[in-house]
Amino acid sequence: MSNRMKFNDQLTVGPQPSQDELKSLPDDGFRSVINFRTAGEDEQPLSPEEEGEAVRATGLKYLHVPVSMDGMDEKKVDQFREQYQSLPKPVFAHCKSGKRAGAMMMMHTAVEQGISGDQALEQAKEMGFECDKPELEKFVKQYVDNRTQAATS
Repeated sequence: MSNRMKFNDQLTVGPQPSQDELKSLPDDGFRSVINFRTAGEDEQPLSPEEEGEAVRATGLKYLHVPVSMDGMDEKKVDQFREQYQSLPKPVFAHCKSGKRAGAMMMMHTAVEQGISGDQALEQAKEMGFECDKPELEKFVKQYVDNRTQAATS
């Protein structure tokens, strides 16, 4: 699968995998899949429920966290981060293009590392994650800054 972005040994982000790619994820060493797509999106080969069945049939854990660009909020990110902790690693996370998945994972990773929102966005750019949505960039920066400051105070 092309366009995969490896954050670290425990996490890889990418675009929507095909059914065959889902079946090969265990062979690639993955133990869990996170789907950030909402039901009914364009170009969705499987519904989130069907994808969950396909992933679980391969023996992997499956987490569906439906996130739309305009429906992303801090509470949803917090809930996701709690669920992520208990997933067997390594994890393959995806949405349609990988942008929402990348943003969610970048926020989690940045807060875990205790870095600022600006540092998180800089790291994302260095990894090749180009955010072309100013509102998403602003949200990521604000979320990371709020959570990192809360953790250090």
